[in-house]
Order: sequence, then C-alpha cells, then structure tokens
Amino acid sequence: MGALSKIPHNCYEIGHTWSPSCTQSALDVARGALEVSFKIYAPLYLIAAILRKRKKDYYLKKLIPEILWSTSFLTANGGLYIVFFCIIRKLLGGFYPWSAGFGSALPASYIAILLERKSRRGLLTIYMTNLATETLFRMAVTRGIVKPIRYGEVLLFCITASLYMFFFRSKDGLKGFAFSALKFIVGKEEIPSHSGAADHVCAKAHEGTAAVETEDSQPSAGRCSSRRKTLVTYTRELLELICKHGPRHRCCKHYQDNCISYCVKGFVRMFSVGYLIQCCLKVPSAFRYMFSKPSRLPSLLYNKENFQLGAFLGSFVSIYKGTSCLLRWLRNIDDELHALIAGFLAGISMFFYKSTSISMYLFSKLVETMYFKGIEAGHFPYFPHADTVLYAISTAICFQAAVMEVQNLRPSYWKFLLRLTKGRFALMNRHLLDVFGTQASRDFKGFVPKLDPRYCAVLPPGGDIQLG
Repeated sequence: MGALSKIPHNCYEIGHTWSPSCTQSALDVARGALEVSFKIYAPLYLIAAILRKRKKDYYLKKLIPEILWSTSFLTANGGLYIVFFCIIRKLLGGFYPWSAGFGSALPASYIAILLERKSRRGLLTIYMTNLATETLFRMAVTRGIVKPIRYGEVLLFCITASLYMFFFRSKDGLKGFAFSALKFIVGKEEIPSHSGAADHVCAKAHEGTAAVETEDSQPSAGRCSSRRKTLVTYTRELLELICKHGPRHRCCKHYQDNCISYCVKGFVRMFSVGYLIQCCLKVPSAFRYMFSKPSRLPSLLYNKENFQLGAFLGSFVSIYKGTSCLLRWLRNIDDELHALIAGFLAGISMFFYKSTSISMYLFSKLVETMYFKGIEAGHFPYFPHADTVLYAISTAICFQAAVMEVQNLRPSYWKFLLRLTKGRFALMNRHLLDVFGTQASRDFKGFVPKLDPRYCAVLPPGGDIQLG
C-alpha cells in the first residue's frame, strides 16, 4: 500500500532542493529556461526563414516577435511547473505519487501551450503525444503489463508505411506537407492518376518505350571504339544497357527508365540524401575536432551511422518502386491497392536504421490524419481545443516519468529537460520518492541533497543536513 500513501515532506525537501524559497526557485528555473529557449528558437527560426526565402519585411518585423513568442512558451512551461509543484503540495499537505509529476505539470503545460502560436500547437502536440505514448508503453513493460515484441518498431513502421502510401496513392488521400514529403521521397512518377488520366499515362509510356527501342536500333559508332576501357567505362556502359534494354510495363509512368533502372536510380538518389543529412548533422562536431584532433575528421564522413540512414531511405524507395512495378506486371493494371503491399514491404528497410522514435512519430501523424479524415466524413466528432488539452496531458505524463521513473523516459527528452532547467531537474530528492515503488532514484547513484534543517518539515539524517 506504500504506493497509495502520502509523504509529508515539503516542496523544498523533494523538489527545489537548491533553495528553500519557492519564489526564488521558480525564478531560477524560469531564468535558465529563458536563456536556453532563446538559444534553441533563435537559430531555428532564422534557418527556417532562410529556407523559406522570406522577404526583408519578415526579418525586420516578424522574426524577433516569433522567436520571443515561442521562447515565452517554453519558459512558462518550465517556470510554471515549479509554481504548481509548490502550490499543489501546500494544498494537499504533502506529496502523492501523481502530484509531484503529473499533477504539477498538467496546469503548467496547459497555460504554457496557450502562449504558443496556434500554427505550432499541432506540431508540438503530435511530438508530445508520440513521446507520452512511448513512455506509457515503457511503463507498462516495466510493470509486466505488456511484453515487448521483437523488432516491434519495424513492424509498426511497416504498417504505418503501408497506410501512408495507400493514402498517397488514393484520391484526396494526403495533402500538404505529408503529400509533398512522400512525393520527394518516392518521386513524382508514383503520384496517383485518376479517371481518364491513367489511360493517358499508360499510352504515353507505351509510346516512350517504342521511341527508345527505335533509338536503340541505330548503331552507335562510339560502342565500336577499340580504345582501352576502364572500370568506369564498363560500369557506365552496363548501366546504359540496363536502362535502355530492360523491361517496362505499359502502365509504368517512369518514361525515361525501365523498371530495373527506375529502382536502382531511386536507391542511389535517396541513399545520397540520407548520407548527406547525417554528414550535415555531424558538421558541428567536425568544427570542434578540426584543430584539436584533425585525424578524426575522415571518420565523421565515413561513419557507420551515415551509411545506415542512407541505406534505410534508399532501400525504402527501391523496395517500394520495385514492388509497385512487379504488381503492375502481375495484374496488368495500376491500382492504388498496390501501395498497401509495396508500402508494407518497403517498411522492412527500417532494419538498416531501427528507431522507435521515427516509428512512433509517423504512427502518431497517421492517427491524426485518419482522425481528421473521419471528421470530414462525419464519422468522428470534432473537439475544440483538443490539441491544447492533449498537449497538456501528454507533457504531464512525461513529467510524471521524469520525476518518478526517469528510466522509462526517452533519454533524449531527459537530456532536454536537464538542459532546459540547467541541471536542476536532477537535483530532486528522489530517494524519498522510492516509497511509492517506482525506483525513482535508481539512475541517480544514491544522490541525496544537503538540506537546511530549518526549512524541513521532516528532519533528514544527520549526514544529509547543511547548517545555516
């Protein structure tokens, strides 16, 4: 029954152990959150403005206000948590298992998200919902309620990719950023055709095949050259031979390539994109080692992680395209139902880059897409302000884990909380929370803060006090 009991300690003994003043502690957290938030959002908004090619007026009139707007949201989220942490403790006269984390973070997060721009609330809600779902799953595994499935993240990604690609191929299935992203990944050749457009595409592809065959029938003097051929020459000629003489179904819309080269080119293109993305992410560390350890620079380019992301993206595209072409050959039609099979098989590519975060995020976005489609069709009700409520609940769940069982929280988010609070989140007196049965202090190596007994509701052991 220990997990249902209340401990009588005050907020200084449990939470803000670095200062006995509730007001000063809240200001300390808010001050640190303000500094960190500005450092996060200033470059983020600046880079976004450059990529979107904003005009001069935006930089002069809107950039700074938008940065401060988002900064105030994150600052409030951190500072108000301490405020409600202290208020709820005084109202309840102590701490329950839910009050230090969930109960304190719920009102703080709700107020904070109202300070953020409406255009960003949806994105933040999706991220936090994804994180909260993953956290709840880890909690359930720890308690033995559910058993994890081996390669579960890959299976989830296969299912998610299958449905995403089906919506992509369906009429009015996807819109906005999701449609544009998939168009970039799999190519415009897989954009769906409806009504009479499909027949036109098949006819055009057939004409393109005939033109290529006519062109190939003409002799080429360059091929008869007797000069010495290098490995590059042999490779180029082999690729040209595959591109011009391979099979292509009449309903395939990749006019310039046959089905084999279409898949190969898709792999090479997205492999390069994935490799470059990982290299760009390592640029900051490359500058750090440029002068101190220049011998480590080549390892930043030829790193296993760089090739893993490239192999993931490249194989996803090539498997999807290859399966789609194969099904067109087998069924002699171009059907959006092919995307269900092709997308599921393409999801196997996640074995190259296994990531629970990616799978959960995409699944959360898929649920959101399906829910809004249900609203448009009249099958689901619409709840006003659902994004703000969902954000507050999701954030409160994550804070509950951060306080009571940090071992079940995603490590990257825990590092973010430490950065946002300048390390103060790790100063909580978690060994007192172990009475609730969640092993709150397990990952803190027996840390016990030194407290001033004059401000303690329950006197700590002699070795843990700090005289005034």
